[in-house]
Amino acid sequence: MTRLGRSRVEITPLGFGAAALGNLYTPVDDEQAAGAVRAAWQRGIRYFDTAPHYGLGLSERRLGAALRGYDRARYTVSTKVGRRLEAADGTGDDLAHGFAVPATHRRVWDFSADGVRRTLEASLARLGLDRIDVVYLHDPDDHAGQAFREAYPALERLRAEGVVGAIGAGMNQTAMLTRFVRDTDVDVVLCAGRYTLLDQSAAADLLPAAAERGVSVVLGGVFNSGLLADPTPASTYDYGPAPKELLDRALRMKAVAERHGTTLRAAALAFASAPPAVAGVLAGLRSAAEVHDCADRFASAVPAGFWQELRESGLLPREEGPS
Repeated sequence: MTRLGRSRVEITPLGFGAAALGNLYTPVDDEQAAGAVRAAWQRGIRYFDTAPHYGLGLSERRLGAALRGYDRARYTVSTKVGRRLEAADGTGDDLAHGFAVPATHRRVWDFSADGVRRTLEASLARLGLDRIDVVYLHDPDDHAGQAFREAYPALERLRAEGVVGAIGAGMNQTAMLTRFVRDTDVDVVLCAGRYTLLDQSAAADLLPAAAERGVSVVLGGVFNSGLLADPTPASTYDYGPAPKELLDRALRMKAVAERHGTTLRAAALAFASAPPAVAGVLAGLRSAAEVHDCADRFASAVPAGFWQELRESGLLPREEGPS
C-alpha cells in the first residue's frame, strides 16, 4: 500500500477503474460487475475508483453493492464531484456520453461549494458508505474559476471535518493539474492518458511538480482507452478512432514486446508505474477475466532489453521509462 501525499489514505499500486461498471460503451450485467469486483479482491486490489458520471450513478451503485460484504477498513474508494445528477424523464439513452444506460438523469456542471456537498451526499447514498476516502474534482477544464474559488475550498473543509480522507483533481490534461499541485494543498491528482507509452506529456510539468511538492499521482488511461491493450485497426485512442501513426507505433511496440517474451499490456502498466511520484495506476476493468489478465500483466517483469530496444529504435524517449 502507498500513502497519498500527506494524508493517511493508502492505495494499492494497481487500482480498479469502475467506469465499465456503469456500462461504458456496452452493457455489463449485475453479476458480471460483481464478479469483476470479487476477482479484484482475490487478486489483492484494494483501491476502487468511480464517479457519478459513470453510467449516471450506475457504477457507484454497483461498486457499493459489490463491496458491501468486505471489511470497510481494508479498501479505499474514490469518487468525483463536479457533475451533479438531476432526475430526468428517462426517455432515450446516454450513449451520447458513452454509457449504455437509460437517460434517467442529466448531468449538471456544478463546482459550487453547495454542489460539491450535494454531489458527495448523493454518492455516499449510492455507494452505501458513510465516508469516502478520496474525492477528486472531475474534469474542471472549462470551470477553472469556480473550481479553484469554490469547489476546492469546499473539499478542504470536508477533509478538515473528516468526511473525506484525501482530496484532489482528476483530468485528461496536465496544465491545470500542475496548477492544483503547485497552488493548492491537494493530496493527490488523477491524470488520465498523459503518461503512457504513447504520450509522455506529464513528464514535462506534472510529474516533476508532484515530486517536488510531495503530492501523489494516480495514473489512469494507461492503455490510452484501448490502443495499448490490443492494437488493431478497430482500436480507440483517447475515446476516438486511433490515428494511423499511433496505431503503427503501438504495433511496432507490440512486436518488440513479443521479441522479448513480454506483452504490450504488461509494458504499458510497468511504464506508468515507474515514476517516483506515481502512487498507483488505474485499469478500467469489466469482467473477472479482465481483472485476472491485468493482475497477471502487472505482476510480470518486463525485461530491460525491451526498454533498451524501444529507446534505440526511437519508439520511446531515452530519458523515459524504467531503467
